Formats: sequence, C-alpha cells, structure tokens
Amino acid sequence: MKKKPIIGISGSMIIDEGGMFPGYKRSYVNNDYVKSVIEAGGIPFIIPMNNDEEVIENQLDLIDGLILSGGHDVNPLLFNEEPHQKLGGIYPERDDFDFKVVKKAMNKNMPIIGICRGHQVINVANGGSLYQDLSLIEGCYIKHNQGSLPSQATHTVTVEKDSVLGGILGEKTYSNSFHHLAVKDVADGFRIVALAEDGVVEAIEREEKPLVMGIQWHPEMMSGVDKGMMDIFKYFINECKNK
Repeated sequence: MKKKPIIGISGSMIIDEGGMFPGYKRSYVNNDYVKSVIEAGGIPFIIPMNNDEEVIENQLDLIDGLILSGGHDVNPLLFNEEPHQKLGGIYPERDDFDFKVVKKAMNKNMPIIGICRGHQVINVANGGSLYQDLSLIEGCYIKHNQGSLPSQATHTVTVEKDSVLGGILGEKTYSNSFHHLAVKDVADGFRIVALAEDGVVEAIEREEKPLVMGIQWHPEMMSGVDKGMMDIFKYFINECKNK
C-alpha cells in the first residue's frame, strides 16, 4: 500500500483564563483541519508552536506538505506599519514561529496552503502587506466576519479561471468569512486569484511550482458540507504525493 502523505498543520497556543490552571499554556489546532486532512486522504501532523530553529527544521523534515492555520492578527510592525486603533490581538511569538515555518517550508520546496491568518502570513513573510482593518479599504461593504454557523457560506467569491483555485472551484464560489485584516500589497512572485464582490482579496497563489496558496476564508470549516472545499484539500494532498 502506498504511503499517504503526512500533512503538517501549524499549531498555536491557548492560555487558560480560569479553571484549575489559570495561565496554563496548551498547544492546539482546531479539529476541522485534522478532519479535512484525513477525509482528503492525508495523515495530519500537528506542528507545536516553538521558536527553536533546529526543532522546526526537523519537524518539517517529517512532513510532505504544510497547512498554516488561522488565528491572531499579524503584527503590523512586520510590514513596517504602526498598529492601527482597530488592530486586534497579536501574538509575536506565533508570528516568529509561523514566519520561520513558512520560509523553511518554501526552501524545502513543499506544497503549502495558508488559511485566513495563514494566507496573510504567506503574503507578509514574502514581502507583502496587509490592511489592518477592513474599514481602511475603500469600497469594502460586505460583512467579512459573519455571525452565522462556521460551515455556512455567506458571500460570493470570484476566482480567476486560469488559476489552480479556479481549476478546483470554477469561476465563482461562496465562502464563509471570519476576518478583519486583508491583503493589501501582494508579495512579489504571487498573484491575486480570487476576490470578493467588494474587491477584498480572497486568495493568492505563487506563480511558480510547487503550490503555495493563501485562502482568506476557512475551507476546513466547510469541507464536510461543500464538495468544492473538500476538493481543495484533495488537490493539495495529491500535490504532496507528487512533490
């Protein structure tokens, strides 16, 4: 039997605010990432957050592809801006971890998908920038932080037909939405491949192989009810088999 590809999912840290151990740190990822990888034919491998470069290097040697998970706002100092009044919570230690992970993974030429924060990290780590809040984008009118169920699609996304994502989803799809930052200047070597109807960037792809893709919405939350979102993970895992 051919070995299934091992997919690393970047972890985060949650700090208990009550209970028996207030202030206690726990490494985690949301389970939808794990479920999506398994259902798409891969083996999930959670990469615990740490800042030891040798450890990260060895963690990446164990995997065939990388998913950068969602979470905190990206520190604007990393793209040479001071924090705006509407910036949310940042976690510099996680920024350091994610930047090391994505840069080392790209150096190893492995397929990468970044989701929500992960999409933004890919852009900033490669020299791009972000809007620190959607209110700073002229013409932005869509509700991008929905108040409905995680798996519920709430707005339209137009996808470039000649992109990898367009080949998976077609030229139009419907996404869920949980963000208030967005891509501003796109990193060199990447291009915008999906937009919301108000012009907010919904996906980017690297122009050369292997696949490095950022997706602003959360396909892992929709993959159990939406074939197209599951197909994103299936395509990605197939790329990891062939790397």
